[in-house]
Amino acid sequence: MADNYLFAYGTLLNGENEFAIYLKKNCSFYANGRFKGRLYDMGEYPGAINDEHSSTYVHGSIFIIRNVKSVLKQLDYYEGFSTDEEQPNLFIRKPVEIESDTGIVRCWCYLYNLPVDGLPLIASGDYVKYKEPAP
Repeated sequence: MADNYLFAYGTLLNGENEFAIYLKKNCSFYANGRFKGRLYDMGEYPGAINDEHSSTYVHGSIFIIRNVKSVLKQLDYYEGFSTDEEQPNLFIRKPVEIESDTGIVRCWCYLYNLPVDGLPLIASGDYVKYKEPAP
């Protein structure tokens, strides 16, 4: 199981986001990573699809979670992952095998859970670079 590792690829990497700040206080950066799939621009945030057959990758960061139960509860709230939320959930939390410099790390990851037809693809798979202002 993913246990105490989390893979973040979107707004949780934005240092000004309140949940990103929470993440940094309750987790430790472990390594940069990536998984096979596609990343889409949803407007205010990205959505990732895990696809083992993809030739492209979604890039992000692996974190070690210190208090797994309470941190995942907060992040589930942020990502709208709950039986109390509108169904189907926009995002689902699943274990994903992440490639890193240290090898494969099984991490919790929030994946987009609705159709992506017509959504803009982020070809680089890297949301942080995608959102950087042009030089």
